[in-house]
Amino acid sequence: MLRCNSTRYWKCCVVLFACGIAAAQNPAADQQAYCAYLTEQAQAQSELLRTPSGVASFTQPDTGLPTQLVAGATVSLAGVKKAGITVDAARKNCDLYRTSTGVQQYLQYALPNIERQALTNRLTLIAEASKSVDGLIADTTKMVEAQNMTRPMLLELQMTKIKLEADRADTQTKISAIYVPVLAAQSLKEQVAAKQASDVMEQQALDKLARQNNWDVALTVGAHQQISPFASGVEPYGEVTATYNFASHAIDRHLDRAVDAYAGWKKVQEGDAARGMDVLKGQVSESIAAQQGRLDSLRQESAEIEKNLELVSSPDTSAALDFRNQLTSTRILLGIEMKDSGFRLERLREFLSVNY
Repeated sequence: MLRCNSTRYWKCCVVLFACGIAAAQNPAADQQAYCAYLTEQAQAQSELLRTPSGVASFTQPDTGLPTQLVAGATVSLAGVKKAGITVDAARKNCDLYRTSTGVQQYLQYALPNIERQALTNRLTLIAEASKSVDGLIADTTKMVEAQNMTRPMLLELQMTKIKLEADRADTQTKISAIYVPVLAAQSLKEQVAAKQASDVMEQQALDKLARQNNWDVALTVGAHQQISPFASGVEPYGEVTATYNFASHAIDRHLDRAVDAYAGWKKVQEGDAARGMDVLKGQVSESIAAQQGRLDSLRQESAEIEKNLELVSSPDTSAALDFRNQLTSTRILLGIEMKDSGFRLERLREFLSVNY
Protein backbone atom coordinates (compact mmCIF):
# COMPACT_ATOMS: atom_id res chain seq x y z
CA MET A 1 0.00 0.00 0.00
CA LEU A 2 2.82 2.40 0.88
CA ARG A 3 4.63 1.53 -2.30
CA CYS A 4 1.55 2.28 -4.39
CA ASN A 5 1.10 5.70 -2.81
CA SER A 6 4.77 6.56 -3.34
CA THR A 7 4.70 5.57 -7.00
CA ARG A 8 1.53 7.52 -7.66
CA TYR A 9 3.00 10.57 -5.97
CA TRP A 10 6.11 10.60 -8.13
CA LYS A 11 4.12 10.03 -11.30
CA CYS A 12 2.12 13.11 -10.39
CA CYS A 13 5.34 15.10 -9.89
CA VAL A 14 6.71 14.03 -13.27
CA VAL A 15 3.48 15.06 -15.04
CA LEU A 16 3.45 18.43 -13.32
CA PHE A 17 7.07 19.02 -14.26
CA ALA A 18 6.49 18.08 -17.89
CA CYS A 19 3.53 20.43 -18.14
CA GLY A 20 5.08 23.30 -16.18
CA ILE A 21 5.90 26.48 -18.13
CA ALA A 22 7.93 29.31 -16.64
CA ALA A 23 5.89 32.38 -15.75
CA ALA A 24 7.57 34.99 -17.94
CA GLN A 25 6.66 38.02 -15.86
CA ASN A 26 7.77 36.61 -12.49
CA PRO A 27 9.75 33.36 -12.83
CA ALA A 28 11.07 33.50 -9.25
CA ALA A 29 7.54 33.55 -7.83
CA ASP A 30 6.55 30.68 -10.11
CA GLN A 31 9.51 28.59 -8.97
CA GLN A 32 8.92 29.34 -5.29
CA ALA A 33 5.23 28.46 -5.54
CA TYR A 34 5.94 25.18 -7.31
CA CYS A 35 8.69 24.21 -4.86
CA ALA A 36 6.47 25.07 -1.88
CA TYR A 37 3.76 22.80 -3.27
CA LEU A 38 6.25 20.02 -4.00
CA THR A 39 7.84 20.29 -0.54
CA GLU A 40 4.50 20.00 1.23
CA GLN A 41 3.56 16.96 -0.85
CA ALA A 42 6.90 15.33 -0.02
CA GLN A 43 6.58 16.15 3.68
CA ALA A 44 3.10 14.61 3.74
CA GLN A 45 4.41 11.45 2.07
CA SER A 46 7.36 11.40 4.46
CA GLU A 47 5.08 11.59 7.50
CA LEU A 48 3.00 8.74 6.10
CA LEU A 49 6.07 6.57 5.57
CA ARG A 50 7.77 7.09 8.92
CA THR A 51 4.74 7.07 11.23
CA PRO A 52 3.74 3.67 12.66
CA SER A 53 0.34 2.31 11.61
CA GLY A 54 -2.19 1.02 14.06
CA VAL A 55 -3.48 -2.52 13.50
CA ALA A 56 -6.42 -4.37 15.04
CA SER A 57 -7.87 -7.73 14.07
CA PHE A 58 -9.64 -10.87 15.20
CA THR A 59 -7.75 -14.09 14.72
CA GLN A 60 -8.94 -17.67 14.76
CA PRO A 61 -5.89 -19.92 14.66
CA ASP A 62 -6.20 -23.05 12.49
CA THR A 63 -4.88 -25.17 15.38
CA GLY A 64 -8.17 -24.77 17.23
CA LEU A 65 -6.92 -22.25 19.73
CA PRO A 66 -9.39 -19.66 21.09
CA THR A 67 -10.29 -16.57 19.10
CA GLN A 68 -7.97 -13.68 19.85
CA LEU A 69 -8.36 -9.86 19.61
CA VAL A 70 -5.06 -8.38 18.49
CA ALA A 71 -4.21 -4.66 18.62
CA GLY A 72 -0.93 -2.85 18.23
CA ALA A 73 1.29 -0.80 15.91
CA THR A 74 3.57 -1.69 13.06
CA VAL A 75 6.42 0.24 11.46
CA SER A 76 8.33 -0.45 8.24
CA LEU A 77 12.07 0.13 8.31
CA ALA A 78 12.10 0.48 4.54
CA GLY A 79 9.35 3.09 4.91
CA VAL A 80 11.40 5.02 7.45
CA LYS A 81 14.32 5.08 5.06
CA LYS A 82 12.04 6.09 2.18
CA ALA A 83 10.81 9.07 4.21
CA GLY A 84 14.17 10.84 4.06
CA ILE A 85 14.80 9.85 0.45
CA THR A 86 11.36 11.19 -0.56
CA VAL A 87 12.17 14.66 0.81
CA ASP A 88 15.57 14.61 -0.90
CA ALA A 89 13.97 13.56 -4.20
CA ALA A 90 11.50 16.44 -3.91
CA ARG A 91 14.40 18.83 -3.35
CA LYS A 92 16.16 17.49 -6.44
CA ASN A 93 12.93 17.87 -8.44
CA CYS A 94 12.66 21.46 -7.23
CA ASP A 95 16.25 22.20 -8.31
CA LEU A 96 15.51 20.68 -11.70
CA TYR A 97 12.42 22.87 -12.08
CA ARG A 98 14.44 25.99 -11.28
CA THR A 99 17.19 25.21 -13.77
CA SER A 100 14.69 24.08 -16.42
CA THR A 101 12.50 27.18 -16.24
CA GLY A 102 15.56 29.44 -16.22
CA VAL A 103 17.14 27.94 -19.31
CA GLN A 104 13.81 27.70 -21.15
CA GLN A 105 13.21 31.37 -20.48
CA TYR A 106 16.68 32.20 -21.80
CA LEU A 107 16.06 30.19 -24.96
CA GLN A 108 12.67 31.81 -25.46
CA TYR A 109 13.79 35.42 -25.03
CA ALA A 110 17.38 35.41 -26.33
CA LEU A 111 16.49 36.55 -29.86
CA PRO A 112 13.74 38.98 -28.73
CA ASN A 113 16.29 40.50 -26.35
CA ILE A 114 18.73 41.12 -29.21
CA GLU A 115 15.89 42.50 -31.34
CA ARG A 116 14.85 44.91 -28.58
CA GLN A 117 18.45 46.10 -28.17
CA ALA A 118 18.72 46.65 -31.93
CA LEU A 119 15.44 48.61 -32.05
CA THR A 120 16.51 50.75 -29.11
CA ASN A 121 19.78 51.49 -30.90
CA ARG A 122 17.81 52.30 -34.05
CA LEU A 123 15.92 55.01 -32.16
CA THR A 124 19.26 56.63 -31.35
CA LEU A 125 20.29 56.41 -35.01
CA ILE A 126 17.00 57.97 -36.13
CA ALA A 127 17.45 60.84 -33.65
CA GLU A 128 20.95 61.55 -35.00
CA ALA A 129 19.75 61.37 -38.60
CA SER A 130 16.82 63.66 -37.82
CA LYS A 131 19.23 66.32 -36.55
CA SER A 132 21.25 66.06 -39.77
CA VAL A 133 18.12 66.44 -41.89
CA ASP A 134 17.02 69.41 -39.79
CA GLY A 135 20.36 71.04 -40.62
CA LEU A 136 19.86 70.42 -44.35
CA ILE A 137 16.32 71.81 -44.15
CA ALA A 138 17.57 74.94 -42.37
CA ASP A 139 20.30 75.54 -44.96
CA THR A 140 17.93 74.89 -47.86
CA THR A 141 15.28 77.19 -46.38
CA LYS A 142 17.79 80.02 -46.32
CA MET A 143 18.68 79.35 -49.97
CA VAL A 144 14.99 79.27 -50.92
CA GLU A 145 14.49 82.63 -49.21
CA ALA A 146 17.50 83.91 -51.15
CA GLN A 147 15.87 82.47 -54.29
CA ASN A 148 18.86 80.23 -54.98
CA MET A 149 16.69 77.09 -54.72
CA THR A 150 13.04 76.31 -55.38
CA ARG A 151 10.43 75.17 -52.84
CA PRO A 152 10.02 71.70 -54.44
CA MET A 153 13.67 71.09 -53.54
CA LEU A 154 12.84 71.88 -49.89
CA LEU A 155 9.79 69.63 -50.04
CA GLU A 156 11.95 66.59 -50.81
CA LEU A 157 13.94 67.15 -47.61
CA GLN A 158 10.72 67.58 -45.66
CA MET A 159 9.53 64.23 -47.07
CA THR A 160 12.76 62.67 -45.77
CA LYS A 161 11.97 64.13 -42.36
CA ILE A 162 8.49 62.61 -42.52
CA LYS A 163 10.00 59.20 -43.34
CA LEU A 164 12.26 59.47 -40.33
CA GLU A 165 9.36 60.31 -38.02
CA ALA A 166 7.35 57.40 -39.41
CA ASP A 167 10.35 55.12 -38.86
CA ARG A 168 10.66 56.43 -35.29
CA ALA A 169 6.98 55.71 -34.53
CA ASP A 170 7.18 52.26 -36.12
CA THR A 171 10.32 51.42 -34.13
CA GLN A 172 8.75 52.58 -30.87
CA THR A 173 5.69 50.43 -31.60
CA LYS A 174 7.87 47.37 -32.20
CA ILE A 175 9.78 47.97 -28.96
CA SER A 176 6.56 48.20 -26.96
CA ALA A 177 5.37 44.90 -28.45
CA ILE A 178 8.48 42.99 -27.29
CA TYR A 179 8.54 41.81 -23.70
CA VAL A 180 11.88 40.61 -22.34
CA PRO A 181 12.25 39.63 -18.66
CA VAL A 182 15.52 39.85 -16.76
CA LEU A 183 17.58 36.96 -18.11
CA ALA A 184 20.12 34.91 -16.21
CA ALA A 185 23.67 36.25 -16.08
CA GLN A 186 25.10 32.80 -16.77
CA SER A 187 25.90 31.79 -20.34
CA LEU A 188 23.54 29.42 -22.09
CA LYS A 189 26.08 26.58 -22.13
CA GLU A 190 26.50 26.89 -18.35
CA GLN A 191 22.75 26.88 -17.79
CA VAL A 192 22.22 23.83 -20.01
CA ALA A 193 25.05 21.98 -18.27
CA ALA A 194 23.46 22.75 -14.88
CA LYS A 195 20.08 21.60 -16.16
CA GLN A 196 21.49 18.33 -17.47
CA ALA A 197 23.24 17.73 -14.14
CA SER A 198 19.94 18.37 -12.34
CA ASP A 199 18.23 15.88 -14.68
CA VAL A 200 20.68 13.17 -13.65
CA MET A 201 20.56 14.00 -9.93
CA GLU A 202 16.77 13.89 -9.89
CA GLN A 203 16.72 10.53 -11.64
CA GLN A 204 19.35 9.20 -9.25
CA ALA A 205 17.17 10.25 -6.32
CA LEU A 206 14.17 8.47 -7.85
CA ASP A 207 16.41 5.46 -8.53
CA LYS A 208 17.45 5.38 -4.87
CA LEU A 209 13.81 5.63 -3.80
CA ALA A 210 12.79 2.75 -6.06
CA ARG A 211 15.56 0.52 -4.63
CA GLN A 212 13.87 0.57 -1.24
CA ASN A 213 11.06 -1.56 -2.69
CA ASN A 214 13.45 -4.53 -2.88
CA TRP A 215 13.40 -5.18 0.86
CA ASP A 216 11.57 -4.45 4.07
CA VAL A 217 11.68 -5.25 7.77
CA ALA A 218 8.37 -4.69 9.54
CA LEU A 219 8.23 -4.50 13.34
CA THR A 220 4.87 -5.05 15.03
CA VAL A 221 4.21 -4.76 18.76
CA GLY A 222 0.96 -4.82 20.68
CA ALA A 223 -1.27 -6.92 22.91
CA HIS A 224 -3.68 -9.80 22.43
CA GLN A 225 -6.80 -10.74 24.36
CA GLN A 226 -8.57 -14.09 24.30
CA ILE A 227 -12.28 -13.45 23.70
CA SER A 228 -13.84 -16.85 23.02
CA PRO A 229 -13.92 -18.08 25.68
CA PHE A 230 -13.16 -14.75 27.34
CA ALA A 231 -10.02 -14.53 29.44
CA SER A 232 -9.25 -11.67 31.76
CA GLY A 233 -5.54 -11.46 31.05
CA VAL A 234 -4.11 -9.19 28.31
CA GLU A 235 -0.77 -10.36 27.08
CA PRO A 236 1.86 -8.52 24.99
CA TYR A 237 3.10 -9.79 21.67
CA GLY A 238 5.68 -8.80 19.04
CA GLU A 239 6.42 -9.78 15.46
CA VAL A 240 9.24 -9.19 13.03
CA THR A 241 8.64 -9.74 9.31
CA ALA A 242 11.50 -9.54 6.81
CA THR A 243 11.02 -9.53 3.02
CA TYR A 244 13.60 -9.47 0.23
CA ASN A 245 13.17 -9.52 -3.53
CA PHE A 246 15.55 -12.02 -5.11
CA ALA A 247 15.55 -9.98 -8.34
CA SER A 248 16.90 -6.91 -6.54
CA HIS A 249 20.32 -7.14 -8.22
CA ALA A 250 18.77 -7.21 -11.70
CA ILE A 251 16.30 -4.48 -10.73
CA ASP A 252 19.09 -2.20 -9.50
CA ARG A 253 21.06 -2.79 -12.69
CA HIS A 254 18.08 -1.78 -14.83
CA LEU A 255 17.47 1.30 -12.67
CA ASP A 256 21.08 2.41 -13.17
CA ARG A 257 20.73 1.93 -16.91
CA ALA A 258 17.49 3.90 -16.82
CA VAL A 259 19.33 6.89 -15.32
CA ASP A 260 21.93 6.80 -18.13
CA ALA A 261 19.22 6.35 -20.77
CA TYR A 262 17.26 9.28 -19.36
CA ALA A 263 20.32 11.53 -19.53
CA GLY A 264 20.92 10.47 -23.14
CA TRP A 265 17.28 11.09 -24.06
CA LYS A 266 17.37 14.61 -22.62
CA LYS A 267 20.29 15.49 -24.88
CA VAL A 268 18.26 14.79 -28.03
CA GLN A 269 14.67 15.36 -26.87
CA GLU A 270 12.79 17.85 -29.04
CA GLY A 271 11.83 20.77 -26.86
CA ASP A 272 14.41 20.11 -24.16
CA ALA A 273 17.20 22.53 -23.27
CA ALA A 274 20.09 20.79 -25.05
CA ARG A 275 18.12 20.44 -28.29
CA GLY A 276 16.79 23.98 -27.93
CA MET A 277 20.35 25.25 -27.57
CA ASP A 278 21.30 23.64 -30.89
CA VAL A 279 18.20 25.04 -32.60
CA LEU A 280 18.93 28.53 -31.30
CA LYS A 281 22.52 28.32 -32.52
CA GLY A 282 21.24 27.52 -36.00
CA GLN A 283 18.82 30.45 -35.89
CA VAL A 284 21.52 32.87 -34.77
CA SER A 285 23.93 31.59 -37.44
CA GLU A 286 21.30 32.09 -40.14
CA SER A 287 20.56 35.59 -38.82
CA ILE A 288 24.27 36.44 -38.96
CA ALA A 289 24.46 35.30 -42.57
CA ALA A 290 21.36 37.35 -43.45
CA GLN A 291 22.66 40.49 -41.72
CA GLN A 292 26.08 40.10 -43.33
CA GLY A 293 24.48 39.88 -46.76
CA ARG A 294 22.33 42.91 -46.03
CA LEU A 295 25.32 44.91 -44.80
CA ASP A 296 27.42 44.02 -47.84
CA SER A 297 24.61 45.18 -50.14
CA LEU A 298 24.18 48.44 -48.21
CA ARG A 299 27.91 49.12 -48.38
CA GLN A 300 27.85 48.78 -52.15
CA GLU A 301 24.98 51.24 -52.39
CA SER A 302 26.78 53.60 -50.01
CA ALA A 303 29.91 53.49 -52.19
CA GLU A 304 27.86 54.53 -55.22
CA ILE A 305 26.34 57.44 -53.32
CA GLU A 306 29.78 58.60 -52.18
CA LYS A 307 31.02 58.56 -55.78
CA ASN A 308 28.10 60.72 -56.87
CA LEU A 309 28.62 63.12 -53.95
CA GLU A 310 32.21 63.65 -55.09
CA LEU A 311 30.88 64.79 -58.47
CA VAL A 312 28.80 67.54 -56.85
CA SER A 313 31.16 68.43 -54.02
CA SER A 314 31.21 72.05 -55.27
CA PRO A 315 27.78 72.64 -56.86
CA ASP A 316 27.44 75.80 -58.97
CA THR A 317 23.84 75.41 -60.11
CA SER A 318 20.52 74.96 -58.33
CA ALA A 319 20.12 71.56 -60.02
CA ALA A 320 23.50 70.47 -58.65
CA LEU A 321 22.53 71.72 -55.19
CA ASP A 322 19.25 69.81 -55.39
CA PHE A 323 21.06 66.64 -56.49
CA ARG A 324 23.54 66.97 -53.62
CA ASN A 325 20.69 67.37 -51.13
CA GLN A 326 19.01 64.26 -52.50
CA LEU A 327 22.24 62.29 -52.25
CA THR A 328 22.91 63.59 -48.74
CA SER A 329 19.42 62.71 -47.47
CA THR A 330 19.70 59.27 -49.08
CA ARG A 331 23.08 58.78 -47.41
CA ILE A 332 21.53 59.70 -44.08
CA LEU A 333 18.74 57.13 -44.49
CA LEU A 334 21.19 54.55 -45.75
CA GLY A 335 23.44 55.25 -42.77
CA ILE A 336 20.63 54.25 -40.42
CA GLU A 337 20.24 50.91 -42.16
CA MET A 338 23.99 50.25 -42.28
CA LYS A 339 24.54 51.06 -38.62
CA ASP A 340 21.45 49.10 -37.66
CA SER A 341 22.65 46.06 -39.57
CA GLY A 342 26.16 46.42 -38.15
CA PHE A 343 24.79 46.61 -34.60
CA ARG A 344 22.68 43.50 -35.09
CA LEU A 345 25.63 41.64 -36.58
CA GLU A 346 27.84 42.59 -33.65
CA ARG A 347 25.26 41.50 -31.07
CA LEU A 348 24.58 38.18 -32.80
CA ARG A 349 28.27 37.32 -33.05
CA GLU A 350 28.80 38.32 -29.43
CA PHE A 351 25.88 36.06 -28.43
CA LEU A 352 27.49 33.09 -30.16
CA SER A 353 30.91 33.71 -28.64
CA VAL A 354 29.52 34.03 -25.11
CA ASN A 355 26.97 31.22 -25.14
CA TYR A 356 28.60 28.51 -27.27
